[in-house]
Amino acid sequence: MVETGTISIFLAFIISLYTLIASLVGGKTRNREFIKSAENGALAVFFLLTVASASLIHALLTRDFSLKFVASNTSRDLSTIYTITALWAGQAGSLLLWSWMLSIYTVLVVLFNRGKSRELMPYVIGTLAAVLCFFIYLIAFVESPFERLPFVAADGNGLNPILQNPYMAIHPLALYAGYVGVTVPFAFAIGALLSGRLGDEWIRSSRRWTLFCWTFLGIGLLLGARWAYLELGWGGYWAWDPVENAAFMPFLVGTAFLHSVMIQEKKGMLKKWNMALIVLTFFLAIFGTFITRSGIISSVHSFAQSNIGPYFLGFIGFILLFSFGMFILRLDDMKSENHFDSLLSRESAFLFNNLIFLGAAFSVFLGTIFPILTEAIRGEKILVGPPYFNRVNVPMGLILILLMGVGPLISWRRASKRNLISNFMYPTVFGFLTAILLFSLGMRETVALVSFGLCAFVTATVFIEFYRGVRVRSGRGERYVIALFRLISRNRRRYGGYIVHLGVVLIVIGITASSVFVTQKEATLRKGETMSVGKYSLRFDDLRQYTTDAKNATAAKLTVYNGGKEIGVMVPEKNIYKYEGNREINQETEVALRSTFKDDLYVILANSDGNGKGTASFRAIINPMVSWIWAGGVVLLLGAIVTMWPNPKEIREESAVRYTVGISKESSVSG
Repeated sequence: MVETGTISIFLAFIISLYTLIASLVGGKTRNREFIKSAENGALAVFFLLTVASASLIHALLTRDFSLKFVASNTSRDLSTIYTITALWAGQAGSLLLWSWMLSIYTVLVVLFNRGKSRELMPYVIGTLAAVLCFFIYLIAFVESPFERLPFVAADGNGLNPILQNPYMAIHPLALYAGYVGVTVPFAFAIGALLSGRLGDEWIRSSRRWTLFCWTFLGIGLLLGARWAYLELGWGGYWAWDPVENAAFMPFLVGTAFLHSVMIQEKKGMLKKWNMALIVLTFFLAIFGTFITRSGIISSVHSFAQSNIGPYFLGFIGFILLFSFGMFILRLDDMKSENHFDSLLSRESAFLFNNLIFLGAAFSVFLGTIFPILTEAIRGEKILVGPPYFNRVNVPMGLILILLMGVGPLISWRRASKRNLISNFMYPTVFGFLTAILLFSLGMRETVALVSFGLCAFVTATVFIEFYRGVRVRSGRGERYVIALFRLISRNRRRYGGYIVHLGVVLIVIGITASSVFVTQKEATLRKGETMSVGKYSLRFDDLRQYTTDAKNATAAKLTVYNGGKEIGVMVPEKNIYKYEGNREINQETEVALRSTFKDDLYVILANSDGNGKGTASFRAIINPMVSWIWAGGVVLLLGAIVTMWPNPKEIREESAVRYTVGISKESSVSG
């Protein structure tokens, strides 16, 4: 299987290179044979990378410790699920996964666009093949997942302890689906630049792909936050870590792009802007992949020092030079068909929205690369911490929430005074009343009052949009539930977007509450002693030690009381692993968590005397409304699904296109 995997990767590289050449020749000469051959090449690359991935998984499951990758990331005691997830725990395996997922996207693009976008598709396939060539080259010649050791190890190093968590089985896959998926709308943009078809066709063809990868980037970020919350044992879920930032930046710019393309589709404006945004989104996705794999940044998420950094830098340079070179050549073909009529319009609100998103992305980018710049210039690495990111991004985040409520209600072209009053009076009053009510209840934190008031404002705007639509349909005799269902199903893009806004509101409420109103306390207790934190009391009852094949564990038992009433038992742990994995980390804190929709009680065993009979130190934290963040993620996913789901009209149109293509092929064969 090892030889099979190695040969498959080499063949995949050769065929991906052929696919690139054949697709470009086919696009230039409009030769259907070359284009068809390129499509078949994409299918062949997918098949070969599937074989290579299956070969590596087989090597992991059979514990083939003659392979460097297997010996570095697994051990004999490792469970099956974590043995499989070791595929993306190391450098070479993660690059293979990147390549394999991109080959899946490429095949799906070929299958879903047969007979459509004929002038675009050769260049789209060529762009996807070019990116594939780069990543397959890395695993074929630079960082092979099938590299052999000069000996067969008796056992492996094991999997990094902090990766042995269920969320790490799904969080990387979700992020990869987002990172890799960004290549598809980028390929359609490059296809438009190369073919000269710079209208809305490339946007319509790539819109669902963009939504899909944006959704998975967002869900991946939330799953990563959940993993950090449970696994890293510091009481939070977001630390502005460089690798967190790496995924956050393309998410921000991708969000700007999704809003901005609506203006191009509706008004024929911002063509240059949208093209630049999608190129920037792809650049940030590759940049994020680069900083997690080059070893130039220090992060709990990143891979070890690697020699692939120069290759990524060269590839990034090529992307920017080629993309913006083509952009400059096509500037005259991307003139706007209309112009902004007023600052008080939906177009302007979306443009302001875009500028704030870009400002946030730039601030995160600057803070992420600042240590690298200072080390290169001054010879010392100056780290940028959460205070910088919070000080810069919190105000921009509040402005974005405001614009999220303004955008759906303000008129296109020019908003009249009457429009502004009728649309915004009730949401504005509701937002102010919410802030006043919270102030009267004792809340004095300015950021929290503004944030909650704006969230109430956005919620009211969404409710008004749904209410108006349902009222119109119910006036035609439809029942309210049926009217709501048909309202959403007939305009899924619009109302799915509103559902996404509600998910964002829930996330913002959870972030605000858990950031501003957190309560924590540290104490060293003897058995039988109690510590209080907020409304909770925790009694230290027992401390025990146990050993498994993988770790030596110390577990503390705490009985939890609320208002004198016993409500449960919590058992935080501190583990020392026998196998340190692919990095020098062999300790892990297993937090105890009691979660409700109102707050989370989060308990950490800091240390103990080690004999199981004396004292132990604990850190107890109350994080209000953290569950709202995860609930918001579910609502966001629901809204994204509604938005992406094709309506019957689109399905009929696509079927008609395929039928027409089939007839034309039969006619050409008969001729």
